[in-house]
Amino acid sequence: MRTLKFKNNDEMPAFGLGTWKSESGDVYNAVKTAIKEGYRHIDCAAVYGNEKEIGEALAECFSEGIVTRKELWITSKLWCNAHAKEDVIPALKQTLSDLQLDYLDLYLIHWPVALKKEVMFVGAKEDLISLDDLPNATTWEVMEEAVGLGLVRHIGVSNFGKKALEDLISKSKIKPEMNQVESHPYFQQEDLLSFCKDHHIHFTAYAPLGSSDRAEKFKAADEPKLLEDPIITDMAKSKNATPGQVLISWALHRGTAVIPKSVNSGRIAQNLQAGAIHLSDDDMKKIASLDKNYRYLTGGHWVFEGGAYTLESIWA
Repeated sequence: MRTLKFKNNDEMPAFGLGTWKSESGDVYNAVKTAIKEGYRHIDCAAVYGNEKEIGEALAECFSEGIVTRKELWITSKLWCNAHAKEDVIPALKQTLSDLQLDYLDLYLIHWPVALKKEVMFVGAKEDLISLDDLPNATTWEVMEEAVGLGLVRHIGVSNFGKKALEDLISKSKIKPEMNQVESHPYFQQEDLLSFCKDHHIHFTAYAPLGSSDRAEKFKAADEPKLLEDPIITDMAKSKNATPGQVLISWALHRGTAVIPKSVNSGRIAQNLQAGAIHLSDDDMKKIASLDKNYRYLTGGHWVFEGGAYTLESIWA
């Protein structure tokens, strides 16, 4: 299994199970199935609302001797309503309690956006706190403290563009070690990937298959269907693979981590097998030609007229 190595020589499996949109009742079985199949990287987040169920699955896998804690890489994320200094550690401890763990391998700031403490999901501009009032660097200071406390081994961010990363790098003692962002052949993010590589920041691709199962309110009526792209489907046929396996293999060939979500046991096994698919230089060039700079998750839900954030400020 391919891995990404950190400065302290910890190695994160480059392939993992995503759990966003995995419903209660499904995510428990998905996690247990994945671990039994050989997955060693599970990606979580407090806002997904399913960490307690994931924790039950993890605890059973440990108690049944399927895997040890040290053999797993568990990532979670700090939600936007816990960016204040006094809220970061309690939020982290709640995640640890829900997951039934003593520490996380990786903890990420979920978005470069701050919400008021009592707000879970943004609904109006009044729910937001500007970065002038609560900078990412303030939150990051406590993320660094969490490392010192032994609650997390590594820290990073999610949905950060270059400008936000540069700002954080300039003000941090521990540099961000990961940026988890949307990335797939229609939105390859080559510039951001190059920036992360230059600054020794690992890169994890979410929505690698196009996130077609996300809520309708987050979809455009005419959005392109990545899994049906002719170049991807033809390549899959030529390799006796599925389109999803080709997309996962592409992410791995780029040297990134990738976290496809599934709760289907057959597809969970299929996705893992993508690591054995070889893509030639010619294959990679063909896929590189597909870039449309098309973002499936626009971030538009954070933007309100007269509000604290614009799309440009979020993704800069």
